[in-house]
Amino acid sequence: MTPIVEYLEQDMLPEDKNEVRRVKAQSARFTIIRDFGKFWNIKLNFSTPRYPQENGQAESSNKTIMNNIKKCLEKAKGRWTDKLPGVLWSYRTTTRTSMGETPFSLAYGMESVIPTESEVTTARYELTTDEVNWENMCHELDTIDERRDKALLRISAYQRSIARHYNKNIRTRTFKVGDWVLQRVFQNTKDAGAGKLAPTWEGPYLITKVVGHGAYKL
Repeated sequence: MTPIVEYLEQDMLPEDKNEVRRVKAQSARFTIIRDFGKFWNIKLNFSTPRYPQENGQAESSNKTIMNNIKKCLEKAKGRWTDKLPGVLWSYRTTTRTSMGETPFSLAYGMESVIPTESEVTTARYELTTDEVNWENMCHELDTIDERRDKALLRISAYQRSIARHYNKNIRTRTFKVGDWVLQRVFQNTKDAGAGKLAPTWEGPYLITKVVGHGAYKL
């Protein structure tokens, strides 16, 4: 966002020609959004929020969805749009090990009825009535908060068990004043336009003060 903001506010462009084209194209879109915001008295704030846990969770979900699509397509890779709705449906209606619930049930308070149940005789579909179904739906909606709280407790316990498994071989290392260290480069601190070839570490930095709890002043 930094080069785009500099171009919009200070009319400054990067030296790379490819980067200039990208900045101008994105700036044109932001100009339309900014004008729309001014018309409706909406204030736009340019920021770069970063939440590694959320980004990692999104990548994990996308990886699962992509693997399932690959299994359905085999060699016909161009038909992924036809298989995507079914893969997403199966992903949202499959019980997660971490929480013991399906994403669908946590969102709507009840388990989904798959299309197959309307064709193949099942007890849940055949032995129910509209009145019983309505009562069950009301009951599930009344207890959905408790269901979500239980899922949250299961997730916390699952995360702790995973952390214990991965941290059992970790050796704690501390630094002292005068040590030289490298600092990890994150998405919001790396140079704009560096791409995937950008360095993952920067420095070295000299530790000047031990703040405590694994925090140091460089």
